[in-house]
Parts: sequence; C-alpha cells; structure tokens
Amino acid sequence: MAEKTLEEIKADILRRAGRINPFERVKQEDVEQVVKNITSLDRDLWGREWGKFGAKYEALAGEQESHGKKKEAGETYYLAYEYYRIGRYPVPSSPDKMKCYEGALRTFLKAAPTMDPPLERIEIPFEGKKVVGYLQVPIGVNRPPVVMHWGGVDGWKEDRRTNNDVLLKMGLACFTIDMPGTGENPCLGNDPRAERTFSAAMDYLETRADIDGKRIACMGGSFGGYWAAKLAHVESKRLSGAVNWGAGVHRTFQEEWLRPALTVTASQYLMGPASLLDARSYIFRANSLEETLKTAPSLSLVTQGLIDQPCAPLLCINGKEDDQHPISDLYLLAEHGSPKDLRIIAGAGHMGRIKGQSNDEVVNIVTKWLQEKLS
Repeated sequence: MAEKTLEEIKADILRRAGRINPFERVKQEDVEQVVKNITSLDRDLWGREWGKFGAKYEALAGEQESHGKKKEAGETYYLAYEYYRIGRYPVPSSPDKMKCYEGALRTFLKAAPTMDPPLERIEIPFEGKKVVGYLQVPIGVNRPPVVMHWGGVDGWKEDRRTNNDVLLKMGLACFTIDMPGTGENPCLGNDPRAERTFSAAMDYLETRADIDGKRIACMGGSFGGYWAAKLAHVESKRLSGAVNWGAGVHRTFQEEWLRPALTVTASQYLMGPASLLDARSYIFRANSLEETLKTAPSLSLVTQGLIDQPCAPLLCINGKEDDQHPISDLYLLAEHGSPKDLRIIAGAGHMGRIKGQSNDEVVNIVTKWLQEKLS
C-alpha cells in the first residue's frame, strides 16, 4: 500500500466525521464544506480551511460571552478548538497550521472554566523553561489518585478528552501533558533524558493537597506509549502502573522497519505515510526522512540499556496488525526485565482499532487496568 490519493483521504475524513479521531466532535455539514475546498494536500491550505471554521465559532463564542451566556460560550469555544485542532493536525509544520495551533490553545483555555470538572492549567518551572499540563480533579472525591497521560506525535494534551471523561467517571484525577517534541513540552523527542519532564510533573503532583500524589499511574497513547514504557523503567518505584498503548520500544526505531513505514506501509495513518513522516520528523525537528532515520535508533530501550531493568507494573496493549509500530516490540518487552501484562488485539490495527468499529472495548481494558493498579 503506497501513498493515499487526495480522494481516498477525503473519503476517509467523511467516514470519520462525527465519529473517529480527530473528527469525532465536529459537525458533519462543516466537514463536508471543508472537504470540498481542499483541492490538494498543501499544509497551509489545510490549516486555512479548517482554521476558517475555528475562527467562525470563536467569534460566535465571543458574542455569547458578551451576552452573559457563559456555559454556552464555553461549549462554543470548545467547538472552535476542535476545528483549530484539526487545522494543526498532525503537526503545525507550516505557518497556517501554526496559526491553528495557537488558536487551539487559545480557545481550549477559554473553554476550560466551563468544563466539568473545571480544568486548571499548571506551569511547572523546569531548567529555566516550564512543563505545562492540565489538571482535572473529580468533584466530591477526597484526594483521588491521579493518572498522568499523553498522546503521540499528533494527539496533544488538549486532545485527551475521551480518555479523561472515562477516568474522571471512575473517580480518578487526570493530569494531561505533551510528550517530548510535541506541544509545549520543553524537550525534543531525541533528548536522551526527555522523560525527566514527566518526572518533574510527578514531583509537582506530589505537592498537591487535593489529590493523592503518592498514587500515580501513567498512560501513553500511540507513540506516547513508548514514553510510558520508558518512564515505567526510570520511575519504577514511584509509579503504581504504566500503560504502553500502541508503541514500540526498539525495532520501531530501526531503519528496516521505519523506512518502509514512513514511505509505503503506514496506510492506517489518516493522510498516509508522508503525513506520518511529517509528524515523526517534527518531534525531532528533523528536516528529512534520512535525518529522521539517523536520529530514531537512539530512542531504543535496548540501546539505552533499560529493557532488562526492573519496571513498574506495565500493561502493553496494541492491535496485532499495527503498521506504525511492530507488534514484535511488545513481545520483546515481555521477554525482558520485570514481568509485563500483555494484551494483543487480534485482527486490529494501531491502538487496537478495528476499521468501522468503536474502540470502546480497548478503552475499557486500559482504564479498568489503571483503576485496579491505583485502588
């Protein structure tokens, strides 16, 4: 399977509209309008067309706010955020996409006070910079444990609502953060000790009186699962549990797997292999496929000497047919170091998704495992 055509991508967007990431919370009629206007895969065109709807709803929310309709305005700001989020997708690698990312941050924070429970933006001093995260604490629960979680190369801390909603209902607090190389994380993905940004967040969470910072678990989705697996080894004593949901830890970074994935085989990715390359190279700020292939191997947990070390309870879960991260890396984790919990979803692709089906069952497995480890 090689590159997807523009028509194939448009058909996939329409199929996902109102149902599947990253289009699950936008309006079908708006999506149809944007799809008509997308005449190429030019990054700025993509950013501009989605950004128009972000700006439209942002202006509407401003009007609602000026009439004292706070709750309504919050919901409309959130809708504006969703269009800006798609506009910067998968990464803000052009000026118009960057404008969308700025719009996404702005409207998300305007929606934050009306979220249920309200969302608090946290800034943690870090080596002259800052680690930024969002904390939500379930109402009426006394000092709940906390799940620190993040997405992958394209799903950033603002985009974690689906998982947050499930975890909050279970009485767990949520702290969302960007993985290295994405969003507001101060480290790039190729910084050999970038996981210290998560450790800094854990230090902060331990100081909060309204949560139990001694009971922390973490979950990384997609590429973010790699950082959860790494943190499970680095913070083995402090973490109650960690979930690697959809990522490799060694072979996934080697040229024999990565070159075909980023040029031919990663057809499950929304806009095909070229778009995945755009996202993967962005986390390293690499300018080419060759540069990305040269940088990636340093991330291997085998190369870093961590794979045989003790680790916190670790759940490794993914679809058996994932074309972005090889399933063999989960078996590799199971063969080394502390015993791991392994769940392979047969007949499923990246993140355990089966085309045309809801991913609720996998979400359920992951969140129940976290709840158990934190109880």
